[in-house]
Amino acid sequence: MTPKTYVIGVDYGTDSVRSIIADAANGNEIASSIFYYPRWKKQLYCNAAANQFRQHPLDYVEGLEFTIKDCLQKAGPEVAVHIKGIAVDTTGSSPVAVDAHGQPLALLPAFAENPNAMFVLWKDHTSVQEAAEINEHAKQFDINYLQFVGGIYSSEWFWAKLLHVLREDEQVRSSIHSWVEHCDWIPFLLTGGNDVAKIKRGVCSAGHKGLWNASFGGYPPNAFFASLDKVLDGFTSKLPAETFTSSQSAGNLSTEWAARLGLSTEVVVAIGAFDAHMGAVGGQIEPYYLSKVMGTSTCDMLVAPIDEVGDTLVKGICGQVDGSVIPNMIGMEAGQSAFGDAYAWLKNLLAWPLHLLEDENLKQQVSDKIIAELSKQAAQLPLNEKDELAVDWLNGRRTPDANQLLKGAFTGLNLGTDAPRMFKSLVEATCFGAKAIVERFVEQGISVKGLIGLGGVAKKSPYIMQVMADVMGMPIRIHKSEQTCAAGAAMFAATAAGLYVKVEDAMNAMGQGFDAEYHPNASNVELYRKRYEQYKKLGAFIEKGL
Repeated sequence: MTPKTYVIGVDYGTDSVRSIIADAANGNEIASSIFYYPRWKKQLYCNAAANQFRQHPLDYVEGLEFTIKDCLQKAGPEVAVHIKGIAVDTTGSSPVAVDAHGQPLALLPAFAENPNAMFVLWKDHTSVQEAAEINEHAKQFDINYLQFVGGIYSSEWFWAKLLHVLREDEQVRSSIHSWVEHCDWIPFLLTGGNDVAKIKRGVCSAGHKGLWNASFGGYPPNAFFASLDKVLDGFTSKLPAETFTSSQSAGNLSTEWAARLGLSTEVVVAIGAFDAHMGAVGGQIEPYYLSKVMGTSTCDMLVAPIDEVGDTLVKGICGQVDGSVIPNMIGMEAGQSAFGDAYAWLKNLLAWPLHLLEDENLKQQVSDKIIAELSKQAAQLPLNEKDELAVDWLNGRRTPDANQLLKGAFTGLNLGTDAPRMFKSLVEATCFGAKAIVERFVEQGISVKGLIGLGGVAKKSPYIMQVMADVMGMPIRIHKSEQTCAAGAAMFAATAAGLYVKVEDAMNAMGQGFDAEYHPNASNVELYRKRYEQYKKLGAFIEKGL
């Protein structure tokens, strides 16, 4: 490898897309750029009251071109000529209906304003009923087709969303040729794909959200889906049985995209994956260490050797898939449907009066300080077993045991309850939710040796991370990189381009290390243990009531 060898990592988040150029030899970030989705920022095509969250493909395409070109401009022409690979991660499951050419229907004039023709974002919960039907339907078969996704199918995932869209929209139903995850579509776009049958599907998206597994010979058979609803009859024939790891190539940059970006057609485009999976690699995941990507939600990743996992199947998580994080290791996914979103909800609630102000700068200044000040004040509050208590299911529960119908709650409120106390109880609740995930892994026979914190919340919120360490009763290391997902994508780009034999080599060479570690405060651990039992009892009460 020459000193002048670079790769691009592209990370599609919920609100924006971020791209970085990294030195393939050491992972040093050469340039970075961020693009906030303009249509999403206006909440177009969304209806929060109905849990409908859709994103227009133009937000993705415009952001892709802008951030990469911006990075290249910042880095200079001497860097552009030495770019060897590009890899992309996205939120998930965030699928879209496409035509025979693999083009999202929303890019066609007839569907330009149709939300059902757009990407159905991970947090869209309009398919709760469809997920429930899938779970009930699966009980009728001798083979448990849900065994590798924790035994419970979620409304956040591929098939539930497809069934909902097909039922709801006859126009989409008559025009759809396939259903494609965001992380699979972007590499197809970059490589100039024009035939939907030739889209290379990643094992990450197919295994964790699409029910693909090698032991099934691919996806569950057509009979499984056709007997669920005739609108799904024949749909598995539109999906290839073969899947790929992100260390493999999806192809080379097309002539069109090479010209648009100012790059060579020799640039290799890697197979795509979900953000948390590439983020775990960017955060230098180790076997049996839970890698927590903490943003609007959390995605928790754990890897373990195949021979050590054996036949162990962890119930109630978001799947365990061979090669979904690191090739030849079992990748296990869990997470919380709301983490940063829970804090943002409280912030927006408290900031409501600011909407009455005409001074936009003043509104922004005050709004930007709310969470920081709440954290400062909450950290100074004494701990008491009978403090206000919250449950963090404001956007349903992802794991353990997916149930998007569940709601959040606060108890123990009185006239002395103020904003810092509510914030404190919400922080504790999100950490209790994280502890429930660790508890499930351990109960099911998968040990958790430690925690790795990644993402914006981990980097910016010492108070939340200290509470996390206290609640978990174990240390949590915070990765140095500000962009672990994009950094992980860059590592996969380097591997797919042949600069490294395996992604572990890229991770070891390009990893930036850790810059903070939070240790449990012994005086708080026992109190939080008692509070956690209260949290579980309150959660059980809410679940039974709903």
